[in-house]
Amino acid sequence: MSQRRKAKARRQKHRSSDRYTLEKNHVPTLEEVVEKTLFRLRSLGNQIFGLFPFSEYFDDWLVNLSDMLSDFESSPYISVDEQFVKERSQILSDVRCKLEARRRDEATHDVAVKSLLEDNSLLERIHQEYVNSDREIEVRKNSEIKRLSRNAQDLKEELDRIAQMKTGIFTSVSKRHREQKKTETTKELNFAQSELELALRNFTVEQKKLRDEYEKRKQPVIEQIRNLQKKIENLEVDGSLEVRRATCAALINAVNALLKRNTASFVKFNSLL
Repeated sequence: MSQRRKAKARRQKHRSSDRYTLEKNHVPTLEEVVEKTLFRLRSLGNQIFGLFPFSEYFDDWLVNLSDMLSDFESSPYISVDEQFVKERSQILSDVRCKLEARRRDEATHDVAVKSLLEDNSLLERIHQEYVNSDREIEVRKNSEIKRLSRNAQDLKEELDRIAQMKTGIFTSVSKRHREQKKTETTKELNFAQSELELALRNFTVEQKKLRDEYEKRKQPVIEQIRNLQKKIENLEVDGSLEVRRATCAALINAVNALLKRNTASFVKFNSLL
């Protein structure tokens, strides 16, 4: 390397060292302290936590908030008074309680998911039991209605045969016998048709009762499923964001109020000189 290049490199190194020393020894002004504090508070208030469970981010967020306040309060330009300490302590206590409550809520997520799976299985089981029972009733209904319908049809055909019977002195069937046979068969047909109608009504009642019981069993489960789904959806959205945003907004107000009191005290002090 040429002497010129070496000299240039030494000058650049010297300037970098001087800049580092200046930055290291630089004491931020009041304006810089305030601007940095308010910027960090706004950033922390709007910080988005990426993935569930969001409670995994709470401790780091609280540490960052505490560190930021410590930096602010340690500035030689800031005179922290009792009112600010009281307000800041209360705000931090409130947000810790609220985040802890949110942490406990998030801890129920896995239990809610497990309950949702169990309730979905229960609902499917209730439905399958209903389908099986309804199918069984339908099989019995079809068999019974077919039997009764066949019986009624046979009696109708029997009546038709009776009506076609010939009567007379040269036949074995007398008119009286034919009328007696017709009366008996008509009674049997009427009874068979009544049986058929009654069977239809009974099966209809049985199926309606089964359906009502099915609805009665499934509705509470469906409602529970809806509640669990809503709970899980709410837990999987960062519910701490509004809490953290409100906390930082309250701290910004407390900082601004402290700065006003500091300014008023400074003006009052100077007026006494």
